[in-house]
Amino acid sequence: MLTIGFPAAAFGTNCYVLATGVGEECLVVDPGIGVEEPLRQVLTENRLRPSAVLLTHGHIDHIYSVTPVCGGDTAAYIHGDDRYRLHDALGHANAGLVAMLEQQFGTAATWREPEHVVDLKDRQQLALAGLDLEVLHAPGHTEGSVLFAMPTVPDGLGESAGVRSTVLSGDVLFAGSIGRTDLPGGDGAAMQRSLRDVVLPLPDTTLVLPGHGQATTMQHERATNPYLQGLTA
Repeated sequence: MLTIGFPAAAFGTNCYVLATGVGEECLVVDPGIGVEEPLRQVLTENRLRPSAVLLTHGHIDHIYSVTPVCGGDTAAYIHGDDRYRLHDALGHANAGLVAMLEQQFGTAATWREPEHVVDLKDRQQLALAGLDLEVLHAPGHTEGSVLFAMPTVPDGLGESAGVRSTVLSGDVLFAGSIGRTDLPGGDGAAMQRSLRDVVLPLPDTTLVLPGHGQATTMQHERATNPYLQGLTA
């Protein structure tokens, strides 16, 4: 699986591009703030054509560039419980954050809802751009946070690296940490249930591609992440 990740211009949000290979259709995951130009370069250099945009949740730092990427038959996929966040992303964002963005980029922040949106459900199976994914609903950071689980791994990795599958964890699980639960829509108790019932059952051989920070593995997180200690799947 061709896997290209790069940070957005704000908050270090990871945007991922996934495809079966060069010159194919691709999936764009979490196109955040200021990713349009680097994303355009990735698509051009690898001759990729977006067939869908996958959103791990509806926070503005993960969805801000979704509409420029979507268009035509390219839809945005988001869990139904976070669907409302696409109606008015700026309205759901902190006013100070919007002001900071406008100061950083020198232009007024604008938002336009994607024309085509697909509501996701827990355990839904997706077949997009030649890739198979499973939707794992994991509320806590937001009501509709999800993980996207895949039975494949990035090119160049495999049993030699100790991984056999991949999960895009959004802001549910980071290397050594988890997503905060004190923002609107967050729920500490729901996060604990998601960590116990959704994250912990993932095999040790799972590569974790998080919404912020470096990649990790479930084996490493199970052994070292303090937020997973004491939980029993």
